[in-house]
Amino acid sequence: MDRRRIAVAALALLPLAGCSSDNDEAKPAASPTDGARQAVSDYVSALNARSTADLIRVGGVKDEPWSRREAAEILAANGGRGWKISDLEIDHDMGPDTGSAHFSATDKAGKPMTDTFTVTRENGTWHLVVFTGQPVPPGKTPASTATPTGS
Repeated sequence: MDRRRIAVAALALLPLAGCSSDNDEAKPAASPTDGARQAVSDYVSALNARSTADLIRVGGVKDEPWSRREAAEILAANGGRGWKISDLEIDHDMGPDTGSAHFSATDKAGKPMTDTFTVTRENGTWHLVVFTGQPVPPGKTPASTATPTGS
């Protein structure tokens, strides 16, 4: 009976044996959070380098006067301080292409920073939602958070 089980198991695995060749290298599967993690790392690198262009790129916004102004404000507050990430958690709590990134970092003087951002994937590229002053496109009405009155 044991021979029969072995034969059945071998037959079940036979179709899988033809799926790879000797030239195939085993590659570790990418984690769904790898790109989001890299975006956070790129954000911290942009801060450390005081790079407006890199901050705009990781923010996924157009390089325009409003985004340069906002990037300058972000860099004035936290740029050039030698941040090192000490903890990073990515949670895809809003779906496979949107989630949250919570991280802790310490600057070269030992001052801690913690922050949480929304991370989004557009066309395969992950971005951090760090820019809040994006103008409303012409012909569009901004979203409102006002509560309707009356009943």
